[in-house]
Amino acid sequence: METQRIWKPLSPVQTGLRGRCPRCGEGHLFDGFLTLKPKCEVCDLDYSFADPADGPAFFIICFGCIPAVAFAIWLEVAHTAPYWVHLVTTLPLILLTCIPPLRPLKGWLVASQFFYKAQEGRLDTSS
Repeated sequence: METQRIWKPLSPVQTGLRGRCPRCGEGHLFDGFLTLKPKCEVCDLDYSFADPADGPAFFIICFGCIPAVAFAIWLEVAHTAPYWVHLVTTLPLILLTCIPPLRPLKGWLVASQFFYKAQEGRLDTSS
């Protein structure tokens, strides 16, 4: 007979930002850059509960893209920079502030959904 193992709660920040399983902290969360694995290879946690939707992209747009585009606008208005200057400065800035944080943010949101037991709303029909 198999006994149920009791897992201690792990911090969503510690597990999610590292891309680890939110239950055991050892298995991997991702199969590729942003694709979630079907389940944890260590504790067999099914990741079908996870649906971060557009959350990571929203945070990136707010905290990464807006300042980078504001820099590009300032550079253009203040210095009337030629296109090659934008290509050398603004494009790498936008790429560096938008792409690398996507995976840690998605991991953090998935781990937070598990930690706080977030799930789809359901109507209470018991009354």
